[in-house]
Amino acid sequence: MAKDPVCGMYVDEETAAIMRVIRGRTYYFCSETCARTFERPEIEVRNLKILVAFSLALGIPTLVFSYLPILPFLPTNLWLFLLATPIQFIAGWRFYRGTYDALRSRTTNMDTLIAVGTSAAWLYSTLVTFFPNVFPGEAYFDTSALIIAFILLGKLLEDLAKGKASEAIRRLMDLQARMAKVIRSGVEIEIPVEKVEVGDVVVVRPGEKIAVDGVVVEGHSSVDEKMITGESIPVEKRIGDEVIGATINKAGMLKFKATKVGADTALSQIIKLVEEAQISRAPIQRLADVVSSYFVPTVIIIATLSLFAWYFIGRMSFIFALTTFIAVLIIACPCALGLATPTAIMVGTGKGAENGVLIKGGEYLEKAYKLQTIVFDKTGTLTKGQPSVLDIVTLENWKTNDVLKLAAIAEKGSEHPLGEAIIEAARQKGIEIPDPESFEAIPGQGVKATYDGERVLLGNRKLMANENLSIEQLEDRVRGLEEDGKTVMLVAFEKHVIGAISVACD
Repeated sequence: MAKDPVCGMYVDEETAAIMRVIRGRTYYFCSETCARTFERPEIEVRNLKILVAFSLALGIPTLVFSYLPILPFLPTNLWLFLLATPIQFIAGWRFYRGTYDALRSRTTNMDTLIAVGTSAAWLYSTLVTFFPNVFPGEAYFDTSALIIAFILLGKLLEDLAKGKASEAIRRLMDLQARMAKVIRSGVEIEIPVEKVEVGDVVVVRPGEKIAVDGVVVEGHSSVDEKMITGESIPVEKRIGDEVIGATINKAGMLKFKATKVGADTALSQIIKLVEEAQISRAPIQRLADVVSSYFVPTVIIIATLSLFAWYFIGRMSFIFALTTFIAVLIIACPCALGLATPTAIMVGTGKGAENGVLIKGGEYLEKAYKLQTIVFDKTGTLTKGQPSVLDIVTLENWKTNDVLKLAAIAEKGSEHPLGEAIIEAARQKGIEIPDPESFEAIPGQGVKATYDGERVLLGNRKLMANENLSIEQLEDRVRGLEEDGKTVMLVAFEKHVIGAISVACD
């Protein structure tokens, strides 16, 4: 078994969706998405790191020895030629390739400007080196070498930024369950989640991740869905309710029929949207591309005119005229025009996904500055994501701590997140919580417990109605709390409702 280098899932030749051989090593991936996510940044970043290290290792000595001609045996310019030429045609090959691709499309781009500018500096310096009598003057090998080195360094920083943004996709992938328990031929077996088929009955126990999307066919539980929906309070699930893959079953055991698997699950669709958003082009980016297609040939024309003007009209030396030609090409190269926008989109959408905000594309990211009002629902998306006790309402003859203590006793045997919030509130107030004499969870209603020989009830209106207990004295205050978006639980003791506790995410 091999480990998918992106999501960490164990796969082999049989279970892998795709296999890649990269630099002589075989990698197995559970999906095409994982393969693309791994290959694109990993190979590009690794190659760029090598090229940057290579160009700086030769470029810096080129600069130093241009001003300190201390190398022995050969003329200094020849040493500089030997140092700068590999940078020009090995590290800088990508710019020539980009220029060729652009010319085939009858356009120009930033690569064109870089290739022409550095080639002019290298070519003139080579002529000075090998034909000093015809082309007297200084060599500019350090200029061509370091320009290539620094532009490659900028591209490496851009790709590193993209890699950080792609980590958000990897974290989304990490939410997926690795294995699933399904019932086939009446037997429960454990299989990789990729092998779950539509129509399979999947079993999920408390604390386990739900493997795929489906519909509950047996059982009752509460499911933590905040990683997908932002809903901080676990959602009660009964027969017929839908469950979402990658969410966590908190309480009882569930059996559900798989309805969406693989790339059709909600989480896979979210990952796909984030990927599409990261490679989408914003309107300002398309504008930058249009500007570049006119800007680059304009710069080349201006540089050429500068050369002719200084040489023929200004009567300056050819060396001076060529220097102005090179200077115009290099200084006018607005690399940020081609790098800033895609980097901003990649990082922006990636940070959004990292923080639970799905941005569907660069167009929407660009329009975000126009927002004046943002309306959120009550799911707790802007909260800490953990419920806590906010209000304790009691009847006149009961103290708040007594009501909280009875509620905590009733919930001591429960694993429900709302019960955990009540117990935590009691502990923070230093209230001792003895064990109940008996405990019973009632799905969809609440809990029953026995303490000191008396029944303690904690639950919703339905539970109280089933026990024939009136909440008339608390009705107005309970309704007010519910209208504030809080979850209210009623507390009964000795066959009387004695108070209510509201819980919400603060």
